[in-house]
Amino acid sequence: MIYFDNAATTAVCEEAVAAVNKGLQNFGNPSSLHRLGLDAELIVSGARETIADALGADPSEVYFTSGATESSNTAVFGAYKAHSKRKNKVIISSVEHPATANAALALEEAGCEVVRIAPREDGRFYAGDFIDAADENTFLVSVMMVNNETGYVLPVSEIFSGIKKKDRTILTHCDCVQGFMKLPVKVKKLGADMISLSGHKIHAPKGVGALYLKKGVHLPSLVYGGGQESGFRSGTESVPLIAGFGAAVEKLSPTVNERYKKVSALRDCLVSKCREKGYTVNSTEDASPYVVSIAIKGLRSEVLLHYLEKKQIYVSSGSACSKGKKSSVLAQFGCAAVSDFTLRISFCSDNTAEEIDTLINEIANAENELAKVR
Repeated sequence: MIYFDNAATTAVCEEAVAAVNKGLQNFGNPSSLHRLGLDAELIVSGARETIADALGADPSEVYFTSGATESSNTAVFGAYKAHSKRKNKVIISSVEHPATANAALALEEAGCEVVRIAPREDGRFYAGDFIDAADENTFLVSVMMVNNETGYVLPVSEIFSGIKKKDRTILTHCDCVQGFMKLPVKVKKLGADMISLSGHKIHAPKGVGALYLKKGVHLPSLVYGGGQESGFRSGTESVPLIAGFGAAVEKLSPTVNERYKKVSALRDCLVSKCREKGYTVNSTEDASPYVVSIAIKGLRSEVLLHYLEKKQIYVSSGSACSKGKKSSVLAQFGCAAVSDFTLRISFCSDNTAEEIDTLINEIANAENELAKVR
């Protein structure tokens, strides 16, 4: 099997599996006052410290959630709930993940003004466009770090720095799902008040994520109950999943730069071979190397995807959340003409150049075989 769909989900690493099993064995409720509860709480607090350290944050600023969708929803709706009596404007990029984009749409339907900043004609985002759009009525600016379909890296630090200089009361949120543990993500450099993280994109289990909430930023709770997570996100913590999340971060954190170099070499290899074959590369040269969007004109994405699947090569035709629907993100980046022929190749550091050779050879085989069928 060759797996090139790591932007959708990743294989759970051995360290995370071991940590999950330990969390299952330590079955106490972290809120219980007896020894079993304390053991479970130590697992949760240990994972919290690990993730906070990786972010350059304080452990009290990290709140566990069910995943990045909940984290981003909490950031968007929490900001609205905290500030909607005085302000009603939200600014996002036009290429946000549905977890942010659809939350903003819900606010728009409730009467908020939502400004969606698009790339300019050169296909790039500019910080000044976000900053210029902000005014005294703005309560939230939400911008993803790395686009999940093309790997495009948005100028988040520059955007948030400019926003805060203009009005420090405007909250800033960053979806770092495709950046965390792949690119350096430090809260001070990013300048975000809130950051969404996901476990299953970094070799941890599905069903767990986190929200970084900067100390001093107050959001009302959206989940009421027993007061877990310092009263911010009630509900008994999933000790096994949190343990797995922490273990994955502990493993990956020391090797962010090393793995980036390795994956960059894989990306360069793929791009070179695609250009030799005349395939279109949608991703820019300065995009995250972990996500590469390519197009094979004349071969529809879904047809090619299933052809490769029969060869046990797994790729994506776009965001896993789109489930085959036509991408609006590619159109935003000026790639609408090739969207029907686009594949997303997303790496992890376990992938190899030999796997890329196999992929390119099988795409060439598909061109020949499917052309005969036509």
